[in-house]
Amino acid sequence: VRPQIHENYDGEAVTLPATGTVLDPEVFPFLREMKGQTLITTDGSTLLGADDKAGVAEIMDMAASFLLNPERPHGEIRIAFTPDEEIGRGTDAFDVARFGADFAYTVDGGALGEIEYENFNAASAVVTVQGSSIHPGSAKGRMLNACLVLMEFQGMLPAFQNPAFTEGYEGFYHLDSLRGDVEQAAAEYLIRDHDRAAFERKKEFMQECVALLNRKYGEGTVKAEITDSYYNMKEKIEPHMQLIHKAIAAFEKNGIPARTVPIRGGTDGAHLSWEGLPCPNLCAGGHNFHGKYEYVPVRSLEKISAILQEIVSGYARYGLEPPPGE
Repeated sequence: VRPQIHENYDGEAVTLPATGTVLDPEVFPFLREMKGQTLITTDGSTLLGADDKAGVAEIMDMAASFLLNPERPHGEIRIAFTPDEEIGRGTDAFDVARFGADFAYTVDGGALGEIEYENFNAASAVVTVQGSSIHPGSAKGRMLNACLVLMEFQGMLPAFQNPAFTEGYEGFYHLDSLRGDVEQAAAEYLIRDHDRAAFERKKEFMQECVALLNRKYGEGTVKAEITDSYYNMKEKIEPHMQLIHKAIAAFEKNGIPARTVPIRGGTDGAHLSWEGLPCPNLCAGGHNFHGKYEYVPVRSLEKISAILQEIVSGYARYGLEPPPGE
């Protein structure tokens, strides 16, 4: 990763030097709001890794600030960095009891101003088809093409419950990979929904599709192995909404309008919340994660560090309640 620093960004298209890739405000309109700021981008050949190096930097800057200014009030602070969050393994070995906190915040969100305490319920599914391969010249009545059966399965899923057609709280089935031949075929799916009942219904519907195809082609032709990945942390955070109110107050004290948004994905905070550590997610300030168009404004890094400092000091001053009048 070779980060590029663009001081006093002019609001126009940026050519990334390694590949000539263009970061264009016509495609990413939010860039226009960054005019006059300092941006950190990729060179066009890799992602930037602001997800979540930005969060690490902000937490470390917060810690440094308290060490350099010991007169600032704060309670006992616990800090942890979890690896492998992107593949859902970030909290597999996390010892909540040893961490010893009553509550926490992850710093792993998106644009400056966002606070998140709702995320998808998530599962993965592997659908396999066992076909029968016969020479096509003599296949009548004997061939069962596994690829075609798998295509039939995909065709049974609701066409518009697809990531390309959904937003906000809308769930989806996502065909993530597909492989196979006449004899055997397999597909991997992601199943997502904020609503737990709708999430369970999606899983049930996939199994109903499997059952129908097995009635048509023979028992055991199609199988679906569905594994839950994580759950919506909303029901674990709602009894502790002071965490959200406190964060909103810290944003506003630093001149940043706060907004709560649902995560169309997951977060280690969801795992931790279900393990007994209420843990909403705060913005890290980056944009266009997981690709060569990724960037982060330096102002966002600075503001989020200041917000974290205010959250920590605020708990020391006022406990779990928001500051008076806020």
